[in-house]
Amino acid sequence: MSSDSNAKYLIIVPDGMADAFDQESEPTSLESSKTPWMDKMASAGKIGISNTIPKGLTPGSDVATLSLMGYSATDVYTGRAPFEAASMGIDLKPLDLAFRLNLVTLDRNYTVMADHSSDHISSPEARELIGALAVEIESLGFTVYPGVSYRNLLVWENGPDHLITYPPHDFPGQPIASCLPSGKGSDRLLRLIVNSWRILDKHPVNQRRLKRGQGQANSVWPWGQGKPPQIKTLHERFGFTGAVVAAVDLVRGIGRYAGLEMIDVEGATGYLDTNYEGKVHAAIEALTTKDFVFLHIEAPDEAGHSGQRDLKIKAIEDFDQRVVKPILEELKKFNSWRVLLAPDHQTPVGLRVHTAGPIPFLFLDSESWNRFDETSQIKFSEKAAASSGVVEPEGMNLIEVLFGHRELKS
Repeated sequence: MSSDSNAKYLIIVPDGMADAFDQESEPTSLESSKTPWMDKMASAGKIGISNTIPKGLTPGSDVATLSLMGYSATDVYTGRAPFEAASMGIDLKPLDLAFRLNLVTLDRNYTVMADHSSDHISSPEARELIGALAVEIESLGFTVYPGVSYRNLLVWENGPDHLITYPPHDFPGQPIASCLPSGKGSDRLLRLIVNSWRILDKHPVNQRRLKRGQGQANSVWPWGQGKPPQIKTLHERFGFTGAVVAAVDLVRGIGRYAGLEMIDVEGATGYLDTNYEGKVHAAIEALTTKDFVFLHIEAPDEAGHSGQRDLKIKAIEDFDQRVVKPILEELKKFNSWRVLLAPDHQTPVGLRVHTAGPIPFLFLDSESWNRFDETSQIKFSEKAAASSGVVEPEGMNLIEVLFGHRELKS
């Protein structure tokens, strides 16, 4: 795949779409889904597998997204939260320690992580709860910034190094005792967690949610801390202009560090009710003036975390029909284009957490698409990608293949 200075480039990421697999395992969610458009892309293009989680790093969307944007997380990663701060327009000072602050649901005894997202609490409700916690948070020496839904940001000026925290989505339905913050300064974070219980327990927002049969946001959970990283932009590295279309602050923030314009889409939620059509439209519009777009769809990952196989299949089929199909139709506007489609990591429904196994990818360009004979098709899946014999050991190299700076080897 040689370089083309006039081409348009697109990375499409169905977050967490991949499941753990081997050739003898039961069909994965992707295999069991009806995905005619991804199947056509795979049949016309090239498929393979890659690893987006460098050895020794936690299999999170932060590390995996860095890989898909062409960065070595081993070299540049300091933590998740600084990227979320960037998305929110928060300029961190060099020694600021930023945390992701989830509103979570614990069981009534405050001992088990019932839901990392507080049943996907709405943003207005979450803002009201964060507002109720503001005085307590500030009294502990932190600054809080409300985000989208359960996702908020906490900043600790000159915060300590070597704190240990755990993502709440990594231990669903399990006791929190072994996952509480530890290390120097953790006592302050523990006070924040415990003190939030008293304030949130009887809050009117939670009382209303209880009456509606929804999960209560009865605790905060700090995690993903880090100080501002040093990253070269994609324009500095490759000379391309670009944009990121995503509902998730983490992905938008990595895009901002990469020098990409953040495109806002009304109704983009990061869940199954997201505005798929609006995100597709925004991506294509951005390509009219930019060289490159990173389009991120969160729904398959959230479905994987739920542990509901039927929900993950729906998320994958919605992605195929409402994202992949219209993208392929709209790309006809451009004379030359190239697409990389790849989940960032595995989120197996049986485990409900991210895992570090290989992910399937596919490449397609306009020339191959125009020559495509629909009588010959394969089913795009983890197993088919593994059977292709094409392996890119480091996911950070996939963007170089997309841009024509590297060839795939089988």
